[in-house]
Amino acid sequence: MTQSSDYPRNRHWQRLLLYFPLMLLSIFYLVPIYVILVTGFKGFDEINLRTMWNLPARLSFDNYLSAFNLLTPYIWNSLNMVVPATVASALIGSINGFVLARWKFRGANLIFPLILFGMFIPYQSIFIPLVQFMRMIGIYGGLPGLVLTHVIYGIPITTLIFRNHYSTIPQEIIEAARIDGAGLLNTYRYILLPLSMPAFVVALIWQFTATWNDFLFAVVLTRPEFWPITVALNNMAGSQIVAWNIQMAGALLAALPTIVVYVFLGRYFIHGLMAGALRE
Repeated sequence: MTQSSDYPRNRHWQRLLLYFPLMLLSIFYLVPIYVILVTGFKGFDEINLRTMWNLPARLSFDNYLSAFNLLTPYIWNSLNMVVPATVASALIGSINGFVLARWKFRGANLIFPLILFGMFIPYQSIFIPLVQFMRMIGIYGGLPGLVLTHVIYGIPITTLIFRNHYSTIPQEIIEAARIDGAGLLNTYRYILLPLSMPAFVVALIWQFTATWNDFLFAVVLTRPEFWPITVALNNMAGSQIVAWNIQMAGALLAALPTIVVYVFLGRYFIHGLMAGALRE
């Protein structure tokens, strides 16, 4: 009787030991968000290191309006870059994953590792040949070259996601489609594609985050009028005096899309991972 009564108490302490470090880590990672948020509401005369933790003297959205007006053209550049790059890399990765997982052919076991090798190539090592190639085909300096770069760099991870997802689908489903006369494309379109939503959620969120947050490719491959928001945010700082309140407001606006995506779609992202999207 004593042991059974002590079990809920022990379980309660175990939960406390688990949640306490998680709460500390959450606070640690949320501290920069707090500083950015409160600084964005402060006037320029309130900005200094001694009062960085203090709440603003008055609530004003002027800094956020100023930052939004400065960043609006670059927000559209980011959207025009992120949407096609994310969708295209997810679709290509889906087709690659299907072929490599379910349509065995000579050399498939070699092609898949070679595709994955693209994930480990550092950005900095390809800048010179990449710029030369973009100039040669006439798309350097604009958004099409940046979109193409993110599509190609996103293919390895999206191929991995979909290949592992399709590997978990029973082979009997593919065999039944073949018996019914479905070819390669029809099997993918009518059988595999409707079952791919968990993998698409993972791939789209992953690629959206990686592409939206990109800075290196954007600053090297685009002219100022085509800069995405990350490059424009970096150039909001003045040469002598930095308006940290406006810059912090702009930083929050730049991070807002990815925050919204993970707040509202985070559970689907986790569900997609648990469903086998990244399981070998």
